[in-house]
Amino acid sequence: MQIRQRADGIARSLALGGRRSCLSSSVAVRTFAPVLGRLRHFALYCSTRVAITRAVHDMDHPLLPIADSRAGRVAGLCLSFGLLLALGGCSGKLDNQSILQERSQAHPGELFQSDVDRMATLAMRNNLASLYRLMHKLYLRNPREWRKSGAPDLATAERRIQQAIEHSQNLPELGGRRDIAALGYALGPDFHGDRVGAYIYALGSMLVTAHGGRTEFYLTDSFNAEFIHNAARNIEKAAWMLRNRTDAQGRPLLLSDEISAQGQNLSYAVEFGKMTARLDLLTHMLEERYRRIGVNYAQGLLFMNLLPVQ
Repeated sequence: MQIRQRADGIARSLALGGRRSCLSSSVAVRTFAPVLGRLRHFALYCSTRVAITRAVHDMDHPLLPIADSRAGRVAGLCLSFGLLLALGGCSGKLDNQSILQERSQAHPGELFQSDVDRMATLAMRNNLASLYRLMHKLYLRNPREWRKSGAPDLATAERRIQQAIEHSQNLPELGGRRDIAALGYALGPDFHGDRVGAYIYALGSMLVTAHGGRTEFYLTDSFNAEFIHNAARNIEKAAWMLRNRTDAQGRPLLLSDEISAQGQNLSYAVEFGKMTARLDLLTHMLEERYRRIGVNYAQGLLFMNLLPVQ
């Protein structure tokens, strides 16, 4: 009887950490078997997609989708849990200063974050910081671009783009375009505005969209590993577009990396590589997430120790 009670306790603990209900071993098997099957198929898809994408860099191919157009965000969260999140200050939006400094103060909302939630939040924070560094560097190499925005100085132009990304606001010059639609337009022949701001905004809104429209994550949030994987591949394509898109005279639309007799500057590629690596690592973590729930449950039953009585 004690063993059965402890097994049920382990199941309830796993259900809380993994957001899955499993109150007995038979229920756990029925719950996780289809999930593991889907994960195996998705892992095969990911490995195949990465090989194809990295072998072929033809930018005439469309960018990969990073959101499901057939369904919106799932609503109807538990009211009591929602109240707890509100009391904990869980806004779902990172503070601008925490992004710029890449440091976050501890806050009560972290009580409602799993390990994966916290990792996704830190990855998003650092990816946005990398994106803002790219924006600053691109503005310095292409100063004519920030002047097109009408901002009085460089810092004001940067804050405008940061605010639009973090608060999901539209840029008027993009005509309501966001994420992948904005990316192609920003580096297209028909766009005559601030290309740096539009390019960075497109990448930032793509990252946010791929993560369900949030920049900070809690137990009530869900992730789509396929969309995050697609976002990583789109980052690679965006880096290719930045290096290769030219105007009618054959000049680069935006100056970035440089290899010349005067020296080498590959710092742009470094930031793109960091963002891609963070997204790929998060994708692998999400692939393993529910698999580990089942394995941990089995381990708990296999190596269960009886409780001492004296």
